[in-house]
Amino acid sequence: MAPSEEEEEEDSEAPVKAKRSKPDEEVVYQPVKLSRSDLYRPPTAEELSQLKETESLFHCSLLKMQMEELLREVALSEHRRQQIDSFTQTVTELLQAVSYKLTKGKFHMAPPASVDLIGSYPLGTCTKPRIVVDLAVTIPADVLHPKDILNQRYPRKRALYLAGLAQYLASSSDIGAMRYSCLHGNRLRPVLLLTPPDSSSFTVRVHACPPPGFFKPSRFHPQRNNIRTEWYTGLQTSQSDSSEPPTPHYNSSVLGDLLPRAHLQFLSAVSSQCSAFAKGVALLKVWLRQRELDQGTGCFNGFLASMLLAYLLTTHRISNTMTAYQLLRNSLNFLASADLTVNGISLAKDPDSTPPLAEFHSAFQVVFVDPSGHLNMCADMTACTYKQLQHEASVSMQFWDNPSVDGFHSLLMTPKPMIRTSDHVFQLCELVKLQSSCKKLNLLSELMDHSGNYVHAALPFILSLLQQGLGQRVHLLTHSLSPDPEVGKISIQAPKHKAQPPLAFGLLLRQELAASVLERGPPADSPKAAEFRQLWGSRSELRRFQDSAITEAVLWDGESMCQKRLVPKQIVTHLLRLHADIPESCVRYVGAMVDDVIKTGSEVPSTGEEVSLLVVQAYDDLSRKLWKLEGLPLSITAVQGAHPALRYTQVFPPQPLKMDYSFFDKEKTSRSLVPKEGKPCPTYITPITMICHMEGSGKWPHDRLAIRHIRAAFHINLGELLKKQHNYTCRPCPTHLDVWKDGLAFRIQVAYHREPQVLRESVNAEGLLVVRDNEEAQALEMATIHKPLLTSTLHGLQQEHPCFGSVCRLVKRWLGAQLFSADITEDTADLLVASLFLQPAPFTSPGSPQVGFLRFLHLLSSFDWRNNPLIVNLNNQLTEIKNDFMASRESLPVMFIATPKDKKLSMWTKRAPSVQLHVLGREQSQSFPTLEPFLTAHWSPGSHCKEDMKLY
Repeated sequence: MAPSEEEEEEDSEAPVKAKRSKPDEEVVYQPVKLSRSDLYRPPTAEELSQLKETESLFHCSLLKMQMEELLREVALSEHRRQQIDSFTQTVTELLQAVSYKLTKGKFHMAPPASVDLIGSYPLGTCTKPRIVVDLAVTIPADVLHPKDILNQRYPRKRALYLAGLAQYLASSSDIGAMRYSCLHGNRLRPVLLLTPPDSSSFTVRVHACPPPGFFKPSRFHPQRNNIRTEWYTGLQTSQSDSSEPPTPHYNSSVLGDLLPRAHLQFLSAVSSQCSAFAKGVALLKVWLRQRELDQGTGCFNGFLASMLLAYLLTTHRISNTMTAYQLLRNSLNFLASADLTVNGISLAKDPDSTPPLAEFHSAFQVVFVDPSGHLNMCADMTACTYKQLQHEASVSMQFWDNPSVDGFHSLLMTPKPMIRTSDHVFQLCELVKLQSSCKKLNLLSELMDHSGNYVHAALPFILSLLQQGLGQRVHLLTHSLSPDPEVGKISIQAPKHKAQPPLAFGLLLRQELAASVLERGPPADSPKAAEFRQLWGSRSELRRFQDSAITEAVLWDGESMCQKRLVPKQIVTHLLRLHADIPESCVRYVGAMVDDVIKTGSEVPSTGEEVSLLVVQAYDDLSRKLWKLEGLPLSITAVQGAHPALRYTQVFPPQPLKMDYSFFDKEKTSRSLVPKEGKPCPTYITPITMICHMEGSGKWPHDRLAIRHIRAAFHINLGELLKKQHNYTCRPCPTHLDVWKDGLAFRIQVAYHREPQVLRESVNAEGLLVVRDNEEAQALEMATIHKPLLTSTLHGLQQEHPCFGSVCRLVKRWLGAQLFSADITEDTADLLVASLFLQPAPFTSPGSPQVGFLRFLHLLSSFDWRNNPLIVNLNNQLTEIKNDFMASRESLPVMFIATPKDKKLSMWTKRAPSVQLHVLGREQSQSFPTLEPFLTAHWSPGSHCKEDMKLY
């Protein structure tokens, strides 16, 4: 007897238990019977949560596998390790054989007390491609004196000892290239760089260090002075030792030479407790390298990355059992949330016997104290560099778990140079001018502390000045890290401070405030008014506002959007000239004249935003009047723009034209304007396309020709009503209606939503209705449905990102210069640019035309079109499509662009570009690596680079 439906449901819901079997018995599991209602019931909330978790875990698992592969790529091979071991052994033997050498004075040359490996190589965190092996050479105790820390005596003896080693090694055939450099750009800490004669794949860096414990750590307290003013200036002073200014940076540079072995012992002990420590450090180093934060003065290098992981492990913020993936994630999460400029951290085991963190904060901008409790490992780091590090970590955490973003490439494979990361970039050239800046800012104490390096002495004050002046206009202020100077031959004199490359600064703008021309200050009777006037100088003036308030204010030049975009430049040049004696000619605002490429011909410099706004306003007004027309047989259901000017992306938008009718005669039959003899021809006016959708009705015919006749009748009717009710000049045609309004020509096309379907229908020889897609129907759908939808969506994107239209127009100028305009249509170009704003990872959305253009070139030159679709997630409606894309890749266009309304066909690139043009385009877009240094190195006000830029 068959069970009833109720019994079947009860059986299916009953749990199935496997009986415990004997060891030699085979367990047989019976399939669970499910009723039809259970089989097809919707998932519960808990099941949906589990599905989402599974999807997230898959994304994370894929990221883990990619990271494991990357770790194998950056790890040193066994062959390379053997080469390093052999060469370091050779160098060690040579150094130990240095002979005694007496010189005039108390200094003499003697063999090192010991030669030890330090740094990342013995720790196991040394990675490719930049392989540096550190070797610590201990200076014999009899060469030094305990009071050598005063007045740079120790650094000078250290340099002499290193020069003696270099002279001895230069005679050995076992040493290849040999050159000098400075550790982290500090001229008081020279190092010797050695490479083997048969390879340049790695470098041995020789450090000269004092014997451990030779100097008392208490002598290097951040509030103590070790450089006397009288010695530094050569002038007699009445200052006592107790009134001398502290020299915390000098103290840190000397103390840093005492502790490398202790640091290695500490890190080795921590690493032995965590099996993934070395891999976690390697991933963090790759992440830092891609963001250009691991090299130069005040960088966050591999040593600090190791110490950060050690801090997180020793404070139990992360577990010893975590994987490299988890170590990287937790490290970035900590960096994103911990502000070491306010709340420093310390690895000291006994903080009571070491200086408190408050004293470190009074001397340094960023505080991270080493295990000894005496050394601030971030002594040279500026607050701006740490804020940049925080920002980068925060951005990385935002897209880490986003399945629509290729997290691996964004995190670890995409370089982020300043010129492609910051919205505005400017450089300080002729760094020798900073000498006068130090004098004007009265930075004698800072110059003593930095041993005469006027660039490092002035930089924190310049950053503070710019931060104060730019205020809420910028989200982030960054600066380049001075590279470590190198001398190719040991006999050549060290380069001067002024020989450094220009100091670059980057601004990440707040779009809603950056272009404001008014800087409103405090009320005139406020105590802060004097500070405001002191900051802005003669630019500050009293102004009365509409709310009757009388306050200090600064008004910057800016009539057009082109000028307003450069208000930050006006602020920068004014403040540097007023407070630091840096003339405007020394401030190179990179890309400030990029706007010239898309300027329109007008009295006020403009890049077209104002003209585009006039077009959109005229369109909005005409659209409202179309909606309110009375006397139409059918109501209007939608009015949509279908022209690039209505989304602010046309290179040269139509400019309102005022006709001089005295130049024309009217032709009698058609009433058209004909130029008079001897008068110029009329200016060409670009028509602005509008789509006017009429409501559906049973009165619409089902014949394609009849529909066209009805549409033509609507064009005539619309023209008559617009003339009658609004006195517009109209010219109806079978395919459209031209309307003259506010000096612009609008081309209205009536559309019927079923017409594309009618075009697909035909009757075959047997009298059967056949529906078949064809190019005519596709073209009509594109013109009346897809283009208007794209225009309205991109118009919304422009409202959210004000520079979107300018980037599109700059891109189209470049495409036109490369003769690609016929193959990469305006719609395709706009979608490519839109992807930069909708999915900017690992960057933030572009905030200037320049940075958007550079990212576009990088997209063309680096995107893997063969294996990936370019997802333009308009309105955030698109889900994963990669599997469908790969399944039908051979039949899809070369350049596949997916949008929410076009997931499978890529209608925008269906016909072009071709494979050949695509390859050529990639080659042409390789001008991107040339353009970046071109902009960085050669752009200056008044130069000819503006003309050269147009070649791109």
